[in-house]
Amino acid sequence: MNARGEGGEFALIRRYFQNLTATRADVVRGIGDDAAVLAVPAGHELVVSTDTLVTDVHFPAATAPADIGFKSLAVNLSDMAAMGAEPRWATLALTLPAADPDFLADFCAGFAESAQAHNVALVGGDLSRGPLSITVQIMGTVPAGGALLRSGARPGDQIWVTGEPGSAALGLAVVQGRQAGKGPGFEACVRRLNRPEPRVQAGLRLRGLASAAIDISDGLFADLNHLLSASGVGARIELSRIPMGAALSGLPDESARWKYALAGGDDYELCFTAPEAAAREINARLAACGCRATAIGSITEGSDLQWIGAEGNAVEFGDTGGYQHF
Repeated sequence: MNARGEGGEFALIRRYFQNLTATRADVVRGIGDDAAVLAVPAGHELVVSTDTLVTDVHFPAATAPADIGFKSLAVNLSDMAAMGAEPRWATLALTLPAADPDFLADFCAGFAESAQAHNVALVGGDLSRGPLSITVQIMGTVPAGGALLRSGARPGDQIWVTGEPGSAALGLAVVQGRQAGKGPGFEACVRRLNRPEPRVQAGLRLRGLASAAIDISDGLFADLNHLLSASGVGARIELSRIPMGAALSGLPDESARWKYALAGGDDYELCFTAPEAAAREINARLAACGCRATAIGSITEGSDLQWIGAEGNAVEFGDTGGYQHF
């Protein structure tokens, strides 16, 4: 976030963003110059990702500003998790209809909470006037050659997911009034929507174990297909093994359950593959950081994605391609 005069934008940057997040020794120069100067550790590679969040596309307009701030960084942290990268720095481009002090204070509080939880420093960005839009670029590092990629899955590998896919999509349906639901289970789903938990520590612990990884942002079906395509393999998924939260598994409409679990976005869980021999070590490492993962199937030769029901029968879901931006 560079200075453009002493009033207006610069005053907002100084008031709300100058000392918002973690202080890191590897930030040579942060907010206040035309660009940040960052020190990348020797023997490491830089990992960079960018996401944009737009009102009524990536979050309902009525979402609390603190939740918007938290989520805007959390979705980028999830990309770092999928790469097995340690997040270090972020930039923020924030477009606002007006300089609303209440919105800015709450937005920054949510952003800072997410950043401080993962020791991320905000090192620059931009402020503009216009329809509400948030773009975050995140930067992290991995030991040279150590990044988790989508392209490493091999036949015989197990397929795993963290958490409970579909919970955030169910939460969105509740918020939008498309799904009736009350009680702690549904409240937890709404929280998963507004405050996703990026699996950064899980990603770090999967380095050297996972053969491929991706985060689930557009739905398990779509993102698993991305991983399979990049690796040039197929998969066999045991539907009975896919973990569901209490609210989702309790829905009386079975088709709705699978729609949320397979095609719902905004989970920001990890889908990864690993040799079967690594299963015990995976469980031990992830348990150490409080993350639960479930093996739901295996990688196969070819390119087919097979869904297998409880009776061993093949199940067809049709087009459950997940969230599409266009």
